Amino acid sequence: MPDSILITGGAGFIGVNVAAHYLAAGQRVVIFDNFSRAGTEQNLAWLRAEGGKELIVLRGDVRSPDARFQEEVERARVLFHFAAQVAVTTSVTDPATDFAINALGTFNVLEAVRRSTSRPIVLYSSTNKVYGKLAAIPVTELGSRYAYTALPHGVPESVPLDFYSPYGCSKGSGDQYVIDYARIFGLRTVVFRQSCIYGPHQFGLEDQGWVAWFTIRALQGQPVVIYGDGKQVRDILFIDDLVGAYEAAISRIDQVSGRAYNIGGGPAFTLSLLELIDLLGREHAKELPHSFGAWRPGDQRIFVSDIQKAKAELGWEPRVGPEAGVGLLADWLTRNQALLASVLA
Repeated sequence: MPDSILITGGAGFIGVNVAAHYLAAGQRVVIFDNFSRAGTEQNLAWLRAEGGKELIVLRGDVRSPDARFQEEVERARVLFHFAAQVAVTTSVTDPATDFAINALGTFNVLEAVRRSTSRPIVLYSSTNKVYGKLAAIPVTELGSRYAYTALPHGVPESVPLDFYSPYGCSKGSGDQYVIDYARIFGLRTVVFRQSCIYGPHQFGLEDQGWVAWFTIRALQGQPVVIYGDGKQVRDILFIDDLVGAYEAAISRIDQVSGRAYNIGGGPAFTLSLLELIDLLGREHAKELPHSFGAWRPGDQRIFVSDIQKAKAELGWEPRVGPEAGVGLLADWLTRNQALLASVLA
C-alpha cells in the first residue's frame, strides 16, 4: 500500500517546507533533488536536524530519473513536483536548459506515474507567468502601485494562456501536460498557478524570490536594483498558506483532479516593490538603498491572482497577511544569519 510523500525538488524552498510538514506528521518523506541550487544542502541538514527519521534522500535529476525514482513512485501516496528552473532571466540566457528541466522533466515525472501501479496524486507547481504580460488588460497607475482597471478580484483561470517568455513556455508546457494526463490517462493531478510565494528557508536572489531578496538585502544594509519603476504589484502568499492549499486539494482530489487553480494572496494580500521597501523601513527599521534599471523581458506591471475558484472548490483561503508574513520571514533570516552567509557566500 502506498505510504510515502515523494517531493521532486524537495530540498528547495517550497519542497523543504512541505517535507517538514509531513515529517512532523510522522509520514515517510522522500525528497528527490539534484542539489544544484544554493541553500539545498543547508535545507537538507536542517531537515535531518529536526529529527526527520522518516526522511529518505535520493540525489537525482528529473531530466533523467533512474530506477530508484520509479521505485519511490510506486511507494508514493502523493507526488509533489517542484523540481524546476525558476527564473525568467535564466530562461532567456539558457532556454535549452530551461526546457530540459521544466518541460522534459515534468513529462518524465508524469510518465513515471503513468507507468506505475500505485498512480499517486500529482500536485504541480506552475506559475502566474503562464498568462504572459497580459498586455490587453487595462492597468491604472495609483501612486506607488499599479492596479487593474476592471478586475477587482484579479486574474481568473479563464484568461487565455500566453506564455511569452521561455520560462513561461516551459512551465506552461508542464502545466498543460499535467492537466491532459488527468484527462487522457486518468491520473489524479492538480495544477497550482502560483503567484509570489515567500517564507522561511527561501534564499531569494535578484532574479527570483523578490520578497526574500529585498528582506535579505535590507537586513544586510545592502542596496538593490529595481528593474522598472518599482510600482509593479504582486499578490504574495506565505508558505504555510500554500501548504494549506495543497492539503485542501489532496483531501478533495476526486472532485478537483485535472483542474488548475490560481493560488496567491489574492487582492487582499498585495504589495508593490516600493511598498515592500516602505514596509521594511516602517516595521523593521531596515532601510533598503535602491536604484532603478530598465524593465526586464516578460515582466508584468501587475499580477494579482483571482482566488475565488480555489476558495469555492478547495475551501481554502490565505490567512497570513503581508505585514505578518514579512515579519516572520525577517525574524527567521535574523536568527539564521550564519546560515544565510554560508548560502550567499
